[in-house]
Amino acid sequence: MTDISQLCISNTQTLHECISILDRTGKGIVLVVDDDRHLLGTITDGDVRRALLAGLDLDLPVQLILDQRKQTDYALPVTARPDTPDSMLFQMMSDANLRHIPIVDDDRRLVDLALLSNLVKEYELPLRAVVMAGGFGTRLRPLTEDLPKPMLPVGTKPLLELIVEQLRNAGIKQVNVATHYRGEMIADHFKDGQDFGVDISYVQEDQPLGTVGALSLLEESDDPLLVINGDILTRVDFRAMLDFHREQNADLTIAVKLYEFSVPYGVINTNGVMVTGISEKPVVRQFINAGIYLLNPSVRRLIPNGEPYDIPELIEQLLKAGRPIVSFPVREYWLDIGKADHYDQARADIANGRF
Repeated sequence: MTDISQLCISNTQTLHECISILDRTGKGIVLVVDDDRHLLGTITDGDVRRALLAGLDLDLPVQLILDQRKQTDYALPVTARPDTPDSMLFQMMSDANLRHIPIVDDDRRLVDLALLSNLVKEYELPLRAVVMAGGFGTRLRPLTEDLPKPMLPVGTKPLLELIVEQLRNAGIKQVNVATHYRGEMIADHFKDGQDFGVDISYVQEDQPLGTVGALSLLEESDDPLLVINGDILTRVDFRAMLDFHREQNADLTIAVKLYEFSVPYGVINTNGVMVTGISEKPVVRQFINAGIYLLNPSVRRLIPNGEPYDIPELIEQLLKAGRPIVSFPVREYWLDIGKADHYDQARADIANGRF
């Protein structure tokens, strides 16, 4: 049985406390209960990420999310009785694309939590991963003069090895690595991937194909594609990202990271020639592209075969066609190792345990 006491929260506790439980337990769900442990609702990882996108104050109570859900088809969570056989629990999860189902008695008192990871011991995430590792790493020279950027050591391992380990730990077994600059060094290190617990194949770009052009060279598949830049150090939850992608019925999901910077001057607000206000050294907050994407198979087929093609072009093409694109906020550790100072930070974060 699952230790559900670690997953429970009252409806008066804050979203910030809810996030702490999600991070501490790693189950992707928090159970909202009253003093007698009657189930009032659930808060999922996806609920929290939507709250972050909406800019909600994390000091607000979790009841706010439960109230918002009352206006949807998901007002009450899917639950099961204690005598429900595992085979039926698995079928319920498969039908509703769930990873967990609360077990309640006849009075809706929480008894247990059924987890897909317990029902399927060797659960394999239905994703193929593609790591874009073909760049020249010009901003990191001279470090990359004789070494491709994804093979730069971070701690005791190359950066790309940390990425592959994270994919494997998420249950992703099929990994493609798109290479160009010194790609033979990557292939010599990883070979077929068996020593790293995954199945690795390589897509060699004869010419640089941009940020997503290499996807056109992949074999056809009905599985969604998880695409990650080969210079990203992150702890993002790929399972949560897939859940979010499915919940939103998206064709393309883009991982985004909140970026803040202070304007060192007073900002004058204007309407034509008239001054309407002033903001003294404001903090600007924007979501930036985090270099991680989830694509449905139909989206990959839009990429021109063997031609340079970048993610902004794909986004524009999908938007013009009215296809659904959603953003997935990364609240976990994330660092783009594109410059020397970022590389130094990555090594320091590994050394001091921050990663």
